[in-house]
Formats: sequence, structure tokens, C-alpha cells
Amino acid sequence: MNPEALRALQAPLKAQYETNPAAAVITLRAEANGADGIACKVDTGRALVEAGLHPATGGDGSKACSGDMLLEALVACAGVTFQAVATAFGIEAKGLRVTAEGDLDFRGTLGVAKDASVGFGDIRLNFDFDADAPQATLDKLIELTERYCVVLQTIKQPPRLTVTQRGG
Repeated sequence: MNPEALRALQAPLKAQYETNPAAAVITLRAEANGADGIACKVDTGRALVEAGLHPATGGDGSKACSGDMLLEALVACAGVTFQAVATAFGIEAKGLRVTAEGDLDFRGTLGVAKDASVGFGDIRLNFDFDADAPQATLDKLIELTERYCVVLQTIKQPPRLTVTQRGG
């Protein structure tokens, strides 16, 4: 896709959202259902993924780990956002590889140490690519990717989260 095609694709959406801001607010939904053992089946809309315990918490490694899935969502969102921004700038980024690494202390998850965090302590996101553009332009590309990546911004600035229960 070239910059003009991207602008043409997004122009009517941007115009609609400027005149009707409520149209831009969309609720995304995810659902998991119980599976055999300590696992959940997650409907991704494209496939069914079975998530279970990480081997560091007693899993056998045969099921997806939700921590891995979080990092996968981050690299997917960051990669798509990067490509959109690069396209808008007319930059051809060759060989793009986006990686995310996150550090977990499973003592927290298993309740072994009350002072150990349950979530990720540090997450590192890296973009590796080749592009013929000045460094200042590449820096701006990464800055805008960071600004417009939904998953990255959600991790950096967590939203209000409400937990409810039905049944019992």
C-alpha cells in the first residue's frame, strides 16, 4: 500500500470521527470458555486458542500462556501501527521484525513471596528493520508508532478496569 491509498482508505473514517466523535468509540470483546484441566479456550475471531498454565507455574507447555499472548498482542499492534506510519511517511521498511520481551517473577503468581510482583516487571519492545531515511525521520517513525499503538498505550497508561461476577 502506498501513502495515497492509505490516506484514501482512512480519510472518510477520519471525517466521520471528526463530525461524530461517538462513532469512533467501539467496544472490542474477547471471550474465554473453560476447557479440560486448568485451561481456557479463547475465541480470537480467527481461531480457537487454548490457554493454560505456563511451565513455570506447573503447566506442560502444550497450551498458550496468557503472558505470551499479551506480548504477542503488543508486537502485532506495534508492527501494524509501525507499517501504517511508515506507509503514511512513504518509508519502505524492509525486513521488519518486532520483538517484545517481558520479565515475570513467578514467585508472585504462585504466592510464594508477597513482595514479588504478579505482573510483568519490565517489557522491552524492539523494532529491527532496514530503511533509507534520515535518522530523525526514523526516530519520528518510532515515536509515532509508540503514540498510536493501542496495546502499547494501554500497557503504559492502564485504563479503569471493572471486575464483576455472575453466578456463584
